[in-house]
Amino acid sequence: MFNSLLKKIFGDKNERWTKDLWPVVEEINGYFDQLKNLTDDELRAKTTEFKNKISAETEELRNHLDDLKNKLQEVSSAEEKHSLYDEIEQINKELDEKYEQILDELLPEAFAVVKDTCRRLVGKSWDVAGTKNTWDMVPYDVQLIGGMILHQGKIAEMATGEGKTLVATLPIYLNALTGRGVHIVTVNDYLAKRDSEWMGEIFKFHGMTVGCILNTMDSQQRKDIYGYDITYGTNNEFGFDYLRDNMAVDKENCVQRGHNYAIVDEVDSVLIDEARTPLIISGPVEKTEHKFDDMKPRVERLFRKQANLVAAIVKEAEDLLKTNDSKNREKAGVLLLRAHRGFPKNKALLKLFAEPDYKKLMQQTELEFLRENAKRMPEIDEELYFAIEERNNQIDLTEKGREELAAGSREGKEFFVLPDLGTEISKIENDSSLSPEEKLRKKDELYHTYTERSDVIHTLNQLLKAYSLFEKDVEYVITEDGKIAIVDEFTGRILPGRRYSDGLHQAIEAKENVKVERDTQTLATITLQNYFRMYKKLAGMTGTAETEESEFYEIYKLEVAVIPTNKPVIRIDEDDAIYRTKREKYNAIIEKIKSLKEERRPVLVGTTSVEVSETISRMLKRQGVGHNVLNAKQHQREAEIVAFAGQPGAVTIATNMAGRGTDIKLGAGVRETGGLYILGTERHEARRIDRQLRGRAGRQGDPGTSK
Repeated sequence: MFNSLLKKIFGDKNERWTKDLWPVVEEINGYFDQLKNLTDDELRAKTTEFKNKISAETEELRNHLDDLKNKLQEVSSAEEKHSLYDEIEQINKELDEKYEQILDELLPEAFAVVKDTCRRLVGKSWDVAGTKNTWDMVPYDVQLIGGMILHQGKIAEMATGEGKTLVATLPIYLNALTGRGVHIVTVNDYLAKRDSEWMGEIFKFHGMTVGCILNTMDSQQRKDIYGYDITYGTNNEFGFDYLRDNMAVDKENCVQRGHNYAIVDEVDSVLIDEARTPLIISGPVEKTEHKFDDMKPRVERLFRKQANLVAAIVKEAEDLLKTNDSKNREKAGVLLLRAHRGFPKNKALLKLFAEPDYKKLMQQTELEFLRENAKRMPEIDEELYFAIEERNNQIDLTEKGREELAAGSREGKEFFVLPDLGTEISKIENDSSLSPEEKLRKKDELYHTYTERSDVIHTLNQLLKAYSLFEKDVEYVITEDGKIAIVDEFTGRILPGRRYSDGLHQAIEAKENVKVERDTQTLATITLQNYFRMYKKLAGMTGTAETEESEFYEIYKLEVAVIPTNKPVIRIDEDDAIYRTKREKYNAIIEKIKSLKEERRPVLVGTTSVEVSETISRMLKRQGVGHNVLNAKQHQREAEIVAFAGQPGAVTIATNMAGRGTDIKLGAGVRETGGLYILGTERHEARRIDRQLRGRAGRQGDPGTSK
């Protein structure tokens, strides 16, 4: 209530920003009307005119900077060098401010040049990511506002379908005029290549150079493209190139030329979801032996026993809950907690936890046992073979588990317990019956035992994690060439070249009977959060940023501006439907798809994992319903599947891949049947991902429905 009162008095900040920018929109449109009368060559000459103005007005500062750098090579005393470095830093700061001042002056005319270039390209066709594309876009007024927000170094939140890719061309062109480079960061190679080819024609019209950094390129190709005016690429490519540059012995081998201005597409995905994930360059370790294949049979046996035990515990808990007796309910709470700590991904347990009351019962029991430094937790764990701390991704063997591992082997259960080095060394030192040589030998034996057992316990832990916490087709997939590939939980895409650390990837390879690759060690690392903070100016765009506004400001000092839509959104967002069981839910989904297909209405079914997308696909095949699947296994066909997804009667099942950057165009007659229908199979952990999925329908005033 207090916030709404403040808004009434002072107005909403987004409205204030937008109101301040409307006069500039009028100025841009005034220039745009004048530019229509110019020939193509006269319009191109405008770019040369802008560049000459920038060069002339910054010449003095640039020359001064060059003089200081030359002087730096000549001085030898540390004090003089330190003084020169300070002066260079100050001049660089003044130069950055000067560039921004000039660009602000040029903005109305430069934006008008881009708008008129778009008008001149209408009706022309060129190849975009292997598909012939005919240009039909000229920026709307609200898109001009979006462009200004990006130039100011803010985040522009624009509803999905409002043409963020086109909006970015305005500040890209303006900032590329300085010749210092502009980076456009996208979430995957497909979008980077598509956008560089699709939007690239605007810049090429003015003689600007545009390139795209791809995974397959060598150092020289990368260096050439970073030298271009405009460089498209993924966050990973930019980050890894920075790391490789830091590892380069010679400056000549570096590919990047500085971090001037970056626009991050799907900024919430890059700067929030993936920001703390470190980018790591690793190399093989010298020692290549591992015990994963040796320990696998034991772990498999232990895991099967635990899975059977947990299944029995869940069944007992279910039976107790049916009695509606308060004492039995208390016992059931203990059993549910034990099952959760034994195998949190047990299907029957997850089905029970779908009932909020049962999950709450388990959580209340857990709080009870966690009191006083969890001193009662061993009562829960002693029945299990191993205990899983799902929040921390930790696994601890119990006494029962050690006995099971030791059964039928020559090692005793002590083999799976680390000796206490401090206590054991103290015993050796205080043993007067031992000579100094014997004490030294005993210590060496102790260290050897410790190393050997440490290696075995680490291998066991990683294998148990692989079996208990990582599911095939959810956290990872097996590629056609027999490799384990990680699936990004937020985008549903394969993360090429990424491996789990600390031997976990090798444990999964052993579990899935594929070749166990050599272990690796970290050579260089940086988080995306730290990488993007190096840019002099950073901006971003997405359809879903407002929910993370405070985080953007705290970490990156980026403000979020919500841009109004060009046309009102007429999509109908229906209420959620809740079912008692997954079977009922899936059957309802299949029936809904069949009914929509009969209406000749396209439907996009959103799933949270590869596994669910393939389950629905199998059910549709059994019913004889034609459809396409877009998930981490079919990512090569993405453009083709997306192009078809809006056709009458098309059925597309997709993981979160289809939620970002994909523009589904409606086919003939689809508007009349109600537009694209979005059917979400379940809620995602992040509300933004659900909003992204809804946003595939109802773009640019099109009809649509989401449920």
